[in-house]
Amino acid sequence: MIIITKEGWQFLPYIDMNQENVNPLGVAPVGKLMTKFAIPSIVAMLVGALYNIVDQLFIGNAVGTLGNAATNIAFPFTTSCLALALLFGIGGASCFNLNLGRGKIKEAPYFVGNAVTMLVILGTFLLIVVQLFLKPLLVLFGSPADVLPYAVSYVRITAIGFPFLLLGTGGGHLMRADGSPKMTMISNITGAVINVVLDALFVLVFKWGMEGAALATIIGQFVSALIVINYLRHFKTAPLIKDYFIPKLKYIKDIALIGMGSFFNQLAMMLVQIVLNNLLKKYGALSVYGESIPIACAGIAMKVNQIFFSVIIGIAQGSQPIESFNYGAGKFARVREAYKLAVIAGTTISLFSFVIFQVFPRQLLALFGEGSPEYFEFGVKTFRLMLFFTWLNALQPITSTFFTSIGKAIKGVFLSMTRQIIFLLPLILFLPMVMGIDGILTAGPIADVLSGITAVILVSAEFKNMRKLEQETI
Repeated sequence: MIIITKEGWQFLPYIDMNQENVNPLGVAPVGKLMTKFAIPSIVAMLVGALYNIVDQLFIGNAVGTLGNAATNIAFPFTTSCLALALLFGIGGASCFNLNLGRGKIKEAPYFVGNAVTMLVILGTFLLIVVQLFLKPLLVLFGSPADVLPYAVSYVRITAIGFPFLLLGTGGGHLMRADGSPKMTMISNITGAVINVVLDALFVLVFKWGMEGAALATIIGQFVSALIVINYLRHFKTAPLIKDYFIPKLKYIKDIALIGMGSFFNQLAMMLVQIVLNNLLKKYGALSVYGESIPIACAGIAMKVNQIFFSVIIGIAQGSQPIESFNYGAGKFARVREAYKLAVIAGTTISLFSFVIFQVFPRQLLALFGEGSPEYFEFGVKTFRLMLFFTWLNALQPITSTFFTSIGKAIKGVFLSMTRQIIFLLPLILFLPMVMGIDGILTAGPIADVLSGITAVILVSAEFKNMRKLEQETI
C-alpha cells in the first residue's frame, strides 16, 4: 500500500522477508540508525586500514626505508582488490536494500548471491594475473631497482590472499545490508588481530622480514573470509539458496552500475598512486632526497591519513542502508537527514586529523623506524603540505556514497573521479614542472578544495530535486 505524508510517498507496511516485523530502516530515528550502522562500519574500516599499516610498522622497524618503500610500491594491488570488493560489495548491498524498500522482496536476495559469486571469481582472476606478471607490474608501479626484491617477496605471498580479501571486504557490506553491522565488525577485527599477532611473531621473533609480514596478512584475511561464509549460510533476511549464486547478467549489471562510483574512486586512487610513485622517483632523483625517500614518506603519509579517512568511509557506508531503503520507499526527509549527519560526523573527524598532521608529523614518521635527516625533512613536509586541506576530505566520499545509495550511479561515478582523476592527476603532472618535487605535494590540497566544492554543488541540486518531488506528491 502507498500513502502520502509530509515526507512524500512511502510504502506501508515496511516488512521483512517473513512478513512479520516492521523494517526499522523506514521508521526508527535516523540518529539511532546511524549509530547502529556507522559505528560497526567505522570499526570495520579502521581495522581494514590496519591491514595496510601494521605490515609497514613492523617492516619499517625491521627492514628500514627500502621495506617501507616496497609496501608503498605494492599498495596499488591492495587498492585494486578494494575497488573490486566495493564494486560488488557496496553495489550488491545497495541493490539489495533498494529492492527491499521498493517492496521487491523475492528479487532482493539474488543481488546478494550474485555479488558473492563475482567477488570470488574476480579475486581468483586477480591472483592469477599478479602471479604471472608480478615483476613487470611492480616496475610499472614505479619501483626503484633497490626496492624491487623486497616488493616481489612481499606481493608474491600477499597475492594468495586476494580472493579472501575480496570476499571478506565485499561480504562485510552484504552482512551490514542484512542488518548485521556488528558481524562485519567482528569479521574485520578478528582478521586484524590475527594479522597483528602474527606480524609480531613472524617479523620480530622469527625474523622472516617481508615474507613474514605477507604471511601474517593472508592468514588474517582467510579467517575474515571464513566468518563471512559462515554468516551467509545463516542470512537473516532469507535463506540464500543455490539459485541466488548462479551468475545472471541482469543482476550483475545492476550491481556493477550501482557500485561503480565506489569502484572508480578506488581505481582512480590506484592510478594516481602509480603515477605518483613514478613522479616521486623521477623528481626525487633530481633532488637531495633521492628515489626511495620520497616514495617511502609519501606512502607513510597516505597510510596514516587512511586511518582517519577510513572513519569517514565507515560513516558513509553506515549511512548507505538508511539512504537506500528510505529513498526506495520515498521517505526523502530521512534520506537528507542521514546524509547531513554523516557530513557533520565526517567533517569533525577530518578537522581532528588536520590538527594531528600539522602538529605531530615527525612523531608519526618515527613510528615507522629511523631514517636520515633528509627522510624526516621530506616526511614532515609531506604531512604538512600534502594533507593541508584534509579537513575537507569528508565531503567527496560521503556525497559519492550518497548518490550511489539512492541509485544515481552516474553522479556517484563522477564524484568519485573528481579528486583523483579530474583534479589531482593533471596537477601532479603539471606542478612539478614548475616547482619540482614540492609541486607534487602542493597538488593534493588544491584537489581537495576543488572536489569539496563540486560535492556541495551536486548534493544541493539533489536536495532541491527531492523537495520538488515531495511537493508534487502532496
